[in-house]
Amino acid sequence: MEDLECVFRWVIGSSVRLRERNVSEKRKVLEPDAGAIIFLHRSQFVADAFESMEDVIILGTGCAGLTAAIYTGRAQLNPLVLEGTQPGGQLTTTSEVENFPGFPEGIDGFAMMDNLRKQAARFGARYAHAKVDRIEMADGVKRLVCGEQSYEAKVVIVATGARPRLLGIPGEEEMFGGKGVTTCATCDGAFYRDMDVVVVGGGDSACEEALFLTRFCSKVTLIHRRDSLRASQIMAERATTHEKIEMAWNTLPQAVMADEKGFVRGMRVKDAVSGAEREIPCKGAFIAIGHIPNTDFVEGLLERDGDGYIVPETGSQVKTGLEGLFAAGDCVDHVYRQAITAAGMGCQAAIEAERWLAEQ
Repeated sequence: MEDLECVFRWVIGSSVRLRERNVSEKRKVLEPDAGAIIFLHRSQFVADAFESMEDVIILGTGCAGLTAAIYTGRAQLNPLVLEGTQPGGQLTTTSEVENFPGFPEGIDGFAMMDNLRKQAARFGARYAHAKVDRIEMADGVKRLVCGEQSYEAKVVIVATGARPRLLGIPGEEEMFGGKGVTTCATCDGAFYRDMDVVVVGGGDSACEEALFLTRFCSKVTLIHRRDSLRASQIMAERATTHEKIEMAWNTLPQAVMADEKGFVRGMRVKDAVSGAEREIPCKGAFIAIGHIPNTDFVEGLLERDGDGYIVPETGSQVKTGLEGLFAAGDCVDHVYRQAITAAGMGCQAAIEAERWLAEQ
Protein backbone atom coordinates (compact mmCIF):
# COMPACT_ATOMS: atom_id res chain seq x y z
CA MET A 1 0.00 0.00 0.00
CA GLU A 2 1.08 3.55 -0.66
CA ASP A 3 0.62 4.34 3.02
CA LEU A 4 3.48 1.96 3.80
CA GLU A 5 5.78 4.34 1.95
CA CYS A 6 4.70 7.24 4.13
CA VAL A 7 5.63 8.44 7.60
CA PHE A 8 3.56 10.55 9.92
CA ARG A 9 4.25 13.18 12.52
CA TRP A 10 2.18 14.66 15.33
CA VAL A 11 1.91 18.39 14.78
CA ILE A 12 1.59 20.54 17.89
CA GLY A 13 0.28 24.08 17.62
CA SER A 14 -2.08 25.53 15.09
CA SER A 15 0.60 27.90 13.77
CA VAL A 16 2.60 25.08 12.14
CA ARG A 17 2.55 25.35 8.36
CA LEU A 18 3.36 22.58 5.92
CA ARG A 19 4.89 24.02 2.77
CA GLU A 20 4.39 22.49 -0.66
CA ARG A 21 7.37 20.51 -1.97
CA ASN A 22 8.38 18.81 -5.20
CA VAL A 23 7.58 15.22 -4.32
CA SER A 24 6.06 12.44 -6.40
CA GLU A 25 2.57 13.67 -5.54
CA LYS A 26 1.98 17.40 -5.03
CA ARG A 27 0.51 18.29 -1.66
CA LYS A 28 -1.58 21.31 -0.91
CA VAL A 29 -0.48 23.88 1.64
CA LEU A 30 -1.87 22.78 4.99
CA GLU A 31 -2.44 24.71 8.18
CA PRO A 32 -3.33 21.96 10.63
CA ASP A 33 -5.19 22.35 13.88
CA ALA A 34 -3.42 21.42 17.10
CA GLY A 35 -3.08 17.69 17.42
CA ALA A 36 -3.64 16.95 13.74
CA ILE A 37 -1.85 14.03 12.17
CA ILE A 38 -0.31 14.78 8.79
CA PHE A 39 0.92 12.03 6.50
CA LEU A 40 4.04 12.91 4.55
CA HIS A 41 5.80 11.09 1.77
CA ARG A 42 9.19 9.72 2.93
CA SER A 43 11.15 12.02 0.61
CA GLN A 44 9.30 14.97 2.11
CA PHE A 45 10.19 13.81 5.62
CA VAL A 46 13.87 13.66 4.67
CA ALA A 47 13.67 17.17 3.22
CA ASP A 48 12.14 18.46 6.44
CA ALA A 49 14.88 16.78 8.47
CA PHE A 50 17.45 18.50 6.26
CA GLU A 51 15.82 21.83 7.01
CA SER A 52 16.01 21.25 10.77
CA MET A 53 19.82 20.98 10.90
CA GLU A 54 22.30 23.84 11.19
CA ASP A 55 22.74 25.98 8.09
CA VAL A 56 26.40 26.72 8.85
CA ILE A 57 28.87 25.28 11.33
CA ILE A 58 32.27 26.96 11.59
CA LEU A 59 35.23 25.11 13.06
CA GLY A 60 37.65 27.44 14.84
CA THR A 61 37.57 30.85 16.50
CA GLY A 62 40.69 32.45 15.10
CA CYS A 63 40.57 35.37 12.66
CA ALA A 64 39.32 33.17 9.81
CA GLY A 65 36.60 31.45 11.81
CA LEU A 66 35.28 34.56 13.55
CA THR A 67 35.30 36.62 10.34
CA ALA A 68 33.30 33.85 8.68
CA ALA A 69 30.94 33.96 11.67
CA ILE A 70 30.47 37.72 11.30
CA TYR A 71 29.65 37.44 7.59
CA THR A 72 27.34 34.43 7.87
CA GLY A 73 25.69 36.00 10.90
CA ARG A 74 24.96 39.21 9.00
CA ALA A 75 23.51 37.03 6.23
CA GLN A 76 21.05 35.71 8.86
CA LEU A 77 22.43 32.17 8.70
CA ASN A 78 22.71 31.93 12.50
CA PRO A 79 26.09 30.11 12.44
CA LEU A 80 27.20 27.69 15.13
CA VAL A 81 30.90 28.07 15.94
CA LEU A 82 32.80 25.16 17.49
CA GLU A 83 35.68 26.60 19.49
CA GLY A 84 38.09 23.65 19.63
CA THR A 85 40.89 23.41 22.18
CA GLN A 86 42.19 27.00 21.86
CA PRO A 87 39.34 29.52 21.71
CA GLY A 88 40.57 32.63 19.92
CA GLY A 89 43.45 30.87 18.19
CA GLN A 90 47.13 31.79 18.29
CA LEU A 91 46.55 35.53 18.64
CA THR A 92 45.31 35.04 22.20
CA THR A 93 48.94 34.29 23.12
CA THR A 94 50.25 37.51 21.51
CA SER A 95 50.70 40.46 23.82
CA GLU A 96 50.37 43.15 21.15
CA VAL A 97 49.21 43.21 17.54
CA GLU A 98 50.50 46.23 15.61
CA ASN A 99 49.94 45.23 11.98
CA PHE A 100 46.18 44.63 11.85
CA PRO A 101 44.43 47.52 10.05
CA GLY A 102 42.36 49.88 12.17
CA PHE A 103 44.43 49.93 15.35
CA PRO A 104 46.96 52.78 15.08
CA GLU A 105 48.22 52.19 18.62
CA GLY A 106 48.14 48.42 18.35
CA ILE A 107 45.89 46.08 20.32
CA ASP A 108 46.35 43.21 22.74
CA GLY A 109 45.88 39.91 20.91
CA PHE A 110 43.42 38.51 23.44
CA ALA A 111 41.37 41.72 23.40
CA MET A 112 41.28 41.71 19.61
CA MET A 113 39.93 38.16 19.44
CA ASP A 114 37.42 38.90 22.19
CA ASN A 115 36.17 41.86 20.13
CA LEU A 116 35.76 39.65 17.06
CA ARG A 117 33.89 37.07 19.12
CA LYS A 118 31.49 39.70 20.49
CA GLN A 119 31.00 41.18 17.03
CA ALA A 120 30.03 37.78 15.60
CA ALA A 121 27.68 37.13 18.54
CA ARG A 122 25.98 40.48 17.89
CA PHE A 123 24.91 39.12 14.49
CA GLY A 124 23.63 35.82 15.83
CA ALA A 125 26.69 33.56 16.03
CA ARG A 126 26.47 30.89 18.72
CA TYR A 127 29.36 29.08 20.35
CA ALA A 128 29.95 25.57 21.60
CA HIS A 129 33.07 24.18 23.22
CA ALA A 130 33.76 21.11 21.10
CA LYS A 131 36.64 19.56 19.19
CA VAL A 132 35.80 17.67 15.99
CA ASP A 133 37.20 14.15 15.70
CA ARG A 134 35.98 13.53 12.16
CA ILE A 135 33.50 14.68 9.52
CA GLU A 136 31.10 12.20 7.95
CA MET A 137 29.24 13.07 4.75
CA ALA A 138 26.14 11.41 3.35
CA ASP A 139 23.37 12.74 1.06
CA GLY A 140 24.59 16.32 1.42
CA VAL A 141 24.60 16.19 5.21
CA LYS A 142 27.84 16.91 7.08
CA ARG A 143 27.94 15.13 10.43
CA LEU A 144 30.58 16.40 12.83
CA VAL A 145 31.57 13.81 15.41
CA CYS A 146 32.88 15.33 18.65
CA GLY A 147 33.47 12.47 21.04
CA GLU A 148 30.06 11.20 22.13
CA GLN A 149 28.33 14.28 20.74
CA SER A 150 27.65 15.11 17.10
CA TYR A 151 26.34 18.03 15.05
CA GLU A 152 24.82 18.14 11.57
CA ALA A 153 25.04 20.95 9.05
CA LYS A 154 24.39 21.82 5.45
CA VAL A 155 27.62 23.84 5.22
CA VAL A 156 30.86 23.48 7.14
CA ILE A 157 33.70 26.01 7.14
CA VAL A 158 36.97 24.55 8.39
CA ALA A 159 39.08 27.28 10.01
CA THR A 160 41.07 25.26 12.53
CA GLY A 161 44.37 27.04 11.93
CA ALA A 162 47.86 25.70 12.53
CA ARG A 163 50.11 25.49 15.54
CA PRO A 164 53.80 26.39 15.47
CA ARG A 165 56.27 23.56 15.58
CA LEU A 166 58.41 24.15 18.65
CA LEU A 167 61.79 22.82 19.73
CA GLY A 168 60.62 21.23 22.96
CA ILE A 169 63.51 22.61 25.03
CA PRO A 170 63.41 24.04 28.58
CA GLY A 171 62.25 27.63 28.86
CA GLU A 172 60.60 27.70 25.45
CA GLU A 173 56.97 27.41 26.53
CA GLU A 174 57.47 29.55 29.63
CA MET A 175 58.66 32.51 27.54
CA PHE A 176 56.48 31.92 24.50
CA GLY A 177 54.18 34.79 23.53
CA GLY A 178 55.25 38.08 25.04
CA LYS A 179 58.43 37.16 26.91
CA GLY A 180 60.85 36.77 24.02
CA VAL A 181 60.07 33.45 22.33
CA THR A 182 58.01 33.80 19.16
CA THR A 183 57.35 32.14 15.82
CA CYS A 184 56.56 35.17 13.68
CA ALA A 185 59.10 37.84 12.72
CA THR A 186 56.48 39.76 10.72
CA CYS A 187 54.29 39.97 13.83
CA ASP A 188 56.91 40.67 16.47
CA GLY A 189 60.11 41.81 14.80
CA ALA A 190 59.53 45.52 15.41
CA PHE A 191 59.56 44.91 19.18
CA TYR A 192 63.26 44.02 19.01
CA ARG A 193 64.62 47.18 17.48
CA ASP A 194 68.37 47.56 18.08
CA MET A 195 68.53 44.25 19.97
CA ASP A 196 70.33 40.96 19.35
CA VAL A 197 68.10 38.02 18.43
CA VAL A 198 68.44 34.43 17.30
CA VAL A 199 66.53 32.53 14.63
CA VAL A 200 66.38 28.72 14.73
CA GLY A 201 65.92 26.85 11.45
CA GLY A 202 67.50 26.11 8.12
CA GLY A 203 64.81 26.42 5.46
CA ASP A 204 63.43 29.28 3.40
CA SER A 205 61.17 30.38 6.24
CA ALA A 206 64.11 30.69 8.65
CA CYS A 207 66.10 32.69 6.11
CA GLU A 208 63.13 34.95 5.42
CA GLU A 209 62.64 35.53 9.15
CA ALA A 210 66.33 36.33 9.64
CA LEU A 211 66.44 38.73 6.69
CA PHE A 212 63.28 40.48 7.83
CA LEU A 213 64.69 40.94 11.32
CA THR A 214 67.79 42.71 9.97
CA ARG A 215 65.54 45.73 9.36
CA PHE A 216 65.15 46.20 13.11
CA CYS A 217 67.72 44.20 15.03
CA SER A 218 71.36 45.02 15.56
CA LYS A 219 72.42 41.39 15.09
CA VAL A 220 70.71 38.16 14.02
CA THR A 221 72.27 34.77 14.78
CA LEU A 222 70.87 32.05 12.54
CA ILE A 223 71.16 28.71 14.35
CA HIS A 224 71.15 25.54 12.26
CA ARG A 225 71.88 21.97 13.28
CA ARG A 226 73.81 21.15 10.08
CA ASP A 227 76.74 22.70 8.23
CA SER A 228 74.65 23.97 5.31
CA LEU A 229 71.17 25.40 4.91
CA ARG A 230 68.39 23.40 3.26
CA ALA A 231 66.85 26.63 1.97
CA SER A 232 66.78 27.47 -1.73
CA GLN A 233 70.11 28.65 -3.11
CA ILE A 234 69.07 32.26 -3.51
CA MET A 235 67.63 32.50 0.03
CA ALA A 236 70.64 30.76 1.54
CA GLU A 237 73.02 33.12 -0.24
CA ARG A 238 71.12 36.20 0.90
CA ALA A 239 71.16 35.04 4.51
CA THR A 240 74.76 33.88 4.71
CA THR A 241 76.16 37.01 3.05
CA HIS A 242 74.14 39.58 4.99
CA GLU A 243 76.33 41.75 7.21
CA LYS A 244 73.89 41.59 10.13
CA ILE A 245 73.44 37.81 10.09
CA GLU A 246 75.90 35.52 11.84
CA MET A 247 75.71 31.80 11.15
CA ALA A 248 75.88 29.24 13.97
CA TRP A 249 76.55 25.99 12.09
CA ASN A 250 76.22 22.49 13.59
CA THR A 251 74.49 24.03 16.57
CA LEU A 252 71.76 22.39 18.64
CA PRO A 253 69.50 24.51 20.90
CA GLN A 254 69.44 23.17 24.46
CA ALA A 255 67.45 25.72 26.48
CA VAL A 256 66.09 29.25 26.43
CA MET A 257 67.59 31.21 29.30
CA ALA A 258 65.60 33.78 31.29
CA ASP A 259 66.68 36.96 33.04
CA GLU A 260 65.58 37.96 36.54
CA LYS A 261 62.24 39.23 35.18
CA GLY A 262 61.44 36.05 33.28
CA PHE A 263 62.27 37.41 29.81
CA VAL A 264 64.70 35.89 27.31
CA ARG A 265 68.34 36.69 28.00
CA GLY A 266 69.94 34.07 25.75
CA MET A 267 69.89 30.57 24.28
CA ARG A 268 72.09 27.75 25.51
CA VAL A 269 73.36 25.67 22.58
CA LYS A 270 75.59 22.66 21.99
CA ASP A 271 78.09 22.08 19.20
CA ALA A 272 76.90 19.02 17.27
CA VAL A 273 80.50 18.03 16.49
CA SER A 274 82.48 18.74 19.66
CA GLY A 275 79.66 18.62 22.19
CA ALA A 276 80.80 21.88 23.76
CA GLU A 277 78.06 24.12 25.16
CA ARG A 278 77.80 27.90 25.22
CA GLU A 279 75.21 30.61 25.61
CA ILE A 280 74.29 32.99 22.80
CA PRO A 281 73.09 36.29 24.31
CA CYS A 282 69.83 37.55 22.81
CA LYS A 283 66.59 39.34 23.70
CA GLY A 284 64.41 37.42 21.27
CA ALA A 285 64.31 33.82 20.05
CA PHE A 286 62.46 33.25 16.78
CA ILE A 287 61.61 29.58 16.14
CA ALA A 288 61.26 28.97 12.39
CA ILE A 289 61.05 25.20 11.98
CA GLY A 290 57.57 25.13 10.49
CA HIS A 291 53.93 24.85 11.51
CA ILE A 292 51.57 21.91 11.99
CA PRO A 293 48.10 22.49 10.49
CA ASN A 294 45.22 21.27 12.62
CA THR A 295 43.72 19.07 9.94
CA ASP A 296 44.11 15.47 11.11
CA PHE A 297 40.34 15.14 11.43
CA VAL A 298 39.83 15.57 7.64
CA GLU A 299 42.31 12.85 6.66
CA GLY A 300 40.78 10.76 3.88
CA LEU A 301 38.04 13.34 3.30
CA LEU A 302 39.86 16.39 1.96
CA GLU A 303 43.00 16.59 -0.12
CA ARG A 304 46.04 17.68 1.91
CA ASP A 305 49.61 18.37 0.88
CA GLY A 306 52.67 16.65 2.30
CA ASP A 307 52.71 18.96 5.34
CA GLY A 308 49.03 18.46 6.12
CA TYR A 309 47.64 21.73 4.74
CA ILE A 310 44.25 21.50 3.01
CA VAL A 311 44.60 21.87 -0.75
CA PRO A 312 41.89 24.17 -2.16
CA GLU A 313 40.13 23.62 -5.44
CA THR A 314 41.93 25.06 -8.48
CA GLY A 315 40.94 28.69 -8.99
CA SER A 316 39.75 29.22 -5.41
CA GLN A 317 41.35 29.84 -2.05
CA VAL A 318 38.53 28.38 0.03
CA LYS A 319 36.62 25.74 -1.97
CA THR A 320 37.63 22.18 -1.12
CA GLY A 321 36.08 20.28 -4.01
CA LEU A 322 33.34 18.85 -1.77
CA GLU A 323 29.93 20.46 -2.01
CA GLY A 324 29.16 22.72 0.92
CA LEU A 325 32.54 22.27 2.59
CA PHE A 326 34.96 25.21 2.67
CA ALA A 327 38.29 25.89 4.36
CA ALA A 328 39.99 29.13 5.36
CA GLY A 329 42.94 30.55 7.26
CA ASP A 330 46.16 28.94 8.40
CA CYS A 331 44.94 25.37 7.88
CA VAL A 332 45.09 26.22 4.15
CA ASP A 333 47.60 29.05 3.92
CA HIS A 334 51.20 28.00 4.55
CA VAL A 335 52.68 31.06 2.82
CA TYR A 336 51.47 34.20 4.61
CA ARG A 337 49.97 33.00 7.91
CA GLN A 338 48.86 36.50 8.96
CA ALA A 339 45.78 37.58 10.89
CA ILE A 340 44.64 39.83 8.05
CA THR A 341 45.00 37.16 5.35
CA ALA A 342 43.15 34.66 7.56
CA ALA A 343 40.34 37.18 8.05
CA GLY A 344 40.16 37.72 4.28
CA MET A 345 39.86 33.99 3.66
CA GLY A 346 37.17 33.75 6.32
CA CYS A 347 35.22 36.42 4.45
CA GLN A 348 35.62 34.51 1.18
CA ALA A 349 34.48 31.23 2.72
CA ALA A 350 31.41 32.87 4.24
CA ILE A 351 30.36 34.48 0.95
CA GLU A 352 30.87 31.20 -0.91
CA ALA A 353 28.85 29.37 1.76
CA GLU A 354 26.01 31.88 1.47
CA ARG A 355 25.95 31.53 -2.33
CA TRP A 356 26.02 27.75 -2.12
CA LEU A 357 23.09 27.66 0.29
CA ALA A 358 21.11 30.06 -1.91
CA GLU A 359 21.65 27.77 -4.91
CA GLN A 360 20.27 24.82 -2.99
